[in-house]
Amino acid sequence: MNWTSLLNLQRLAGRWRAVMAEGSMAVEDRLELARLEWAQHKRRLALLALLLVLFGVLAVVFLLLLSAAVLVQFWDTPQRALVAWLLAGLWLLACAGVFAALLSLARQSRSAFVLTRRELVQDWRAIKEQL
Repeated sequence: MNWTSLLNLQRLAGRWRAVMAEGSMAVEDRLELARLEWAQHKRRLALLALLLVLFGVLAVVFLLLLSAAVLVQFWDTPQRALVAWLLAGLWLLACAGVFAALLSLARQSRSAFVLTRRELVQDWRAIKEQL
């Protein structure tokens, strides 16, 4: 007597192999998607870092020269101290603005790997429905 035919184990084993093959292909697809998104995110971060450094250097040079020019303009006047404090206040506002922009950028970086997370959530829901 053929017990595998009687218990329908061949069909069950074939189905199990098909499910495992499909699952492994899905995992490979998700890993490829994550790799592509990571490469895109890494390029964006590298370019952002480069532009941030370049802008920072240029902005500091420009603002230092502008501050020096304004102080030289008002050096022999009674408003010299007022102008110096106003310049210090403007530098403080500039630092606060840059800090706010950095915080905003950090909050936006939470949206990295959106497609991968969405696919994984859909996969998890599909698995739960099948169980």
